[in-house]
Amino acid sequence: MALSSGIFSITFLCVDTAPLRISMLSPSSLRLSPNHPTNLRMVRAVTSAAAASSDPTTTTKTREPRGIMKPRPVSQAMQDVVGVPEIPRTQALKRIWAYIKEHDLQDPQNKRDILCDEKLKKIFEGKERVGFLEIAKLIGPHFL
Repeated sequence: MALSSGIFSITFLCVDTAPLRISMLSPSSLRLSPNHPTNLRMVRAVTSAAAASSDPTTTTKTREPRGIMKPRPVSQAMQDVVGVPEIPRTQALKRIWAYIKEHDLQDPQNKRDILCDEKLKKIFEGKERVGFLEIAKLIGPHFL
């Protein structure tokens, strides 16, 4: 005898204390009602959501930055470009890009290439040209 999960979940929710047995199921308890589409998964989700939101005493703390968001000291060559002695990696990349655009150092024919000036050459291992995907890799050694 095959029962669909919708019928089983309706029967499961209606039976309070008696163990579920095939002999207990009468045709009236197995009726298919389009007006009552209860699903066990939906009931569990609503129950857990209500339990999670019922505790008003918890406060959310802002946690300290970690990983690439944590400010790190940088080398003197990097300080010349970004302007601060300690900066998160993400902000350093943003400031390097701002420096590149401010000084118009992108190749006009291929905007993906950066034409390095003297400050950028110190950061980018003395290279004349750097691809934009290389920048994140090349600034790594400058974080102390």
